[in-house]
This record gives sequence, structure tokens and C-alpha cells, in this order.
Amino acid sequence: MSRTTSLRTQSVIAKNRRTLLKAGSTLLISVLLPSTAQAAQILAVRVWPAADYTRVTLENDSELKTSHFTVKDPERLVVDIEGLELNPTLKQLVAKIQANDPYIKQVRVGQNRPNVVRLVFDLKEEINPQVFTLPPVGSYQHRLVFDLYPVNPPDPLAALIEKGDWHTDIGKEFAITKVNPRVEIKPDTQSGTKPETHVSPATTEIDKNTSKTSSLNRMITIALDPGHGGEDPGAMGRGGSREKDVVLAIAKRLKAKIEQQPNMRVMLTRDADYFVPLNIRVQKARNVQADLFMSIHADAFVESTARGSSVFVLSEKGASSTAARWLANKENAADLIGGVNLKGHDKQLASVLLDLSTTAQINDSLKLGKVILGEIGGINRLHKGSVEQAGFAVLKAPDIPSILIETAFISNPEEEARLTDDVYQDQMAEVILKGIKKYFAKNPPLAKNKLA
Repeated sequence: MSRTTSLRTQSVIAKNRRTLLKAGSTLLISVLLPSTAQAAQILAVRVWPAADYTRVTLENDSELKTSHFTVKDPERLVVDIEGLELNPTLKQLVAKIQANDPYIKQVRVGQNRPNVVRLVFDLKEEINPQVFTLPPVGSYQHRLVFDLYPVNPPDPLAALIEKGDWHTDIGKEFAITKVNPRVEIKPDTQSGTKPETHVSPATTEIDKNTSKTSSLNRMITIALDPGHGGEDPGAMGRGGSREKDVVLAIAKRLKAKIEQQPNMRVMLTRDADYFVPLNIRVQKARNVQADLFMSIHADAFVESTARGSSVFVLSEKGASSTAARWLANKENAADLIGGVNLKGHDKQLASVLLDLSTTAQINDSLKLGKVILGEIGGINRLHKGSVEQAGFAVLKAPDIPSILIETAFISNPEEEARLTDDVYQDQMAEVILKGIKKYFAKNPPLAKNKLA
């Protein structure tokens, strides 16, 4: 073989080797890196119907892009989801719509075009849809959320009054036989300083001969706040109990007991298994001009030996203990897990609400908390013998005494068993009611408009 032929052969071999290596590298990269055209996978579908709104959640392995629009006559919401192929999990959404859903008649799911799935919600009335995504948090991966709010929501105060079937002598005129100073909060919007508290001179005269019991001759409104709900299960017990279920059961028992009193009525921030953002819980209490706000929870800790009941109030100066700070941070994270639409969340309004919290409100909350804690100590050991303080977002109503009750540690197997027991739930409701009555006996509620 000539030298020229040998060199030519070696050149061809080298070229073939380079081609082979290049092809192998391309194949290796294609194996290691996922294709951008690969469709997202729906992992779970969940529906949370409630009178406030209905939430539909699609959990998936990557963030989804959507577009949506509404159609009238009849009312429909149409949602197109890109980068998605119809799979059996997504088809389950059809069967998850309940007949008693207040806003959705049915949903239709189909492959609208390649890589695009269309959802059509047939609606029972006109709604304001909020469609947004949530990043992975806790045990959840990416979530696509549809919140369907009614265009014409009911007036909560009017609804509360209409439901009332109270003692005739009190319910007829909401008579006020004793007038306390009315506190009026006026924020200084220009300076950004905390609001001043003004006491109206016309209402400062109090009839000293009026008995304390007569001061209760107007309707007292209690706001009960069962913690967590919906996408946010709260703490989990080793036996599978969920905090959101336990505290809702206790709140409903307490509601029934309070409504047996001739001069009290109750508003639940949630009466079913759905998520309510922390600031909305506070706003609901303010909308019905509540006299008290009580958030009910079931504590959890990394050590299963932790046990006992606790009561917390707001702190302006930091937490009273490391444990209180840890718990407040955990409870304040409920919005992240439950899923708040940040685009529709008024952060400025929320910050103003926090700044409006007053020393007077905290002092009243401490009085309430001390009485409630003392009563709970009669049926369960106390985790700490005094009321603790921390920056709980749900306790920041500026004009309502507010406490957070940790009924027991759901992470403790023994206390988890008690929390799910009808007898203990009823005992807990009974002692809280007893504490409420004792509090009002010593701290008569402020005067209000007789229509409230």
C-alpha cells in the first residue's frame, strides 16, 4: 500500500471516529436532559367547595401556563392549560364536583389541541375567577389554583342577624342599659405613626348603680376561628388525625353551646373544610363587629412527649419565649401552605392592619386569655401556667380582644386520642364557654349600634 493511500485511509477512519463520538455525545445528552416538549404530569386534583368560594387545585410536577375567559348565557369559565396532555388523574376532576357545590354545576375536560387541555366549568351563578400558580412548599409540588368567588357575596353581618333566634327581650331591640366609652381608632395616614385612641366625651358617663349583669343586655358576637383548612391540613397526629378536622369539630361544639346563651351569637371563619387566608379571618371578625376573636388549634412538636394546653395573645415587643416564637412562625406560614393569591393580596392593607394593633387590645386579650387558660386547666394539664405572647398574624385585629388556644398536642399519641374523643371535645367547648362568660362578667362589652 502506497504512503498516499495509507494516509487517506487513516483520515477516513479519524473522520468516522469523530462522527461516531459526536453522535454518541448527542445521544448521551438527550438521555440525560429531559425534552422541553415533554408534557407536564398532573399528580392530583382537589376540590374545596364552600359558601365563601370554591377552590379547585391541580397539583403537577412543573409550573403550568394558562389562559382563561368567562362566557355568559349560560355562565361558564373556560381555562386552557398549555404543555399538558390529558391523563386519567385529570379526568378524575369531573367526578369530584359535588351536587351541592354552590358555584359549579359540572366541569368538562378535553384535549383542545395538541399539548393544550381545556377545562370548562359550567357555573350556577356569575363568578369572579382568580387563577394563579403556587410554587412547591411542604409536601406539595407545583399547584395550579382556580378560586371561584361570587360576584355578589352576602353581607356577613346581615346574614348573622337574619339567622338569629335569640331571647325576645334581648333580640327585639338589642337594648343597651349601660354605655361604656367608645374607642375610635384613627390612623395617621400622613406621618405613618401608630393611631391615637380617642374617647368620646359624650359616652364617658357610666351609671354606677347599673349591675354588671345588665351590661350584657345586648347581643355579644363571638368570632370562632378553626385553624387551617382545605389545602392546609395543619399538624398531623401519628394516628392520622388532622388538626384542621379536630379544631373544626371543637369549634362547632363551642358554637352550639354559645348559641344556647340568650345574649350571644357566633360567626365561624370557616364552617367546612376549606382554606381561609389569615388576614381574611381577621377581616371576617371585623365585618361582623365581633366582641371576641378566638382561634382554635391543636399544637404539634418534633418531640412526641410534648403535651398540655396553651393560650397565646399578640405581642408588640417580640415573643415571650423561644417556643412561642417558633409556634407563631409555624402558624403564620399557613398562608404559604394553604395557598394565597399574592397578586390579589393587598400587602399595604395588611401592614396597616398590623400597625393598628393597640396596647388596649393586647391588655384585654391578656385578661381573656388568663380566664380561658384557668378554665382549661380544669380538664387538661397546661403546657405553661401563664398566657404567652408572640406575633401571630391572625390575632392582629386592632379593636377585638383576640386569643389563640392550643387545645392539646396532636403530636402526642395520648393527647391525639383525647382530641378525637367526643367527650374531650365537649369538655373543651364547655370550659371555653365558661371562660367567656366569666370574662364578660368582669369586662362588659362596649356599646354598639343597636342594629349590630
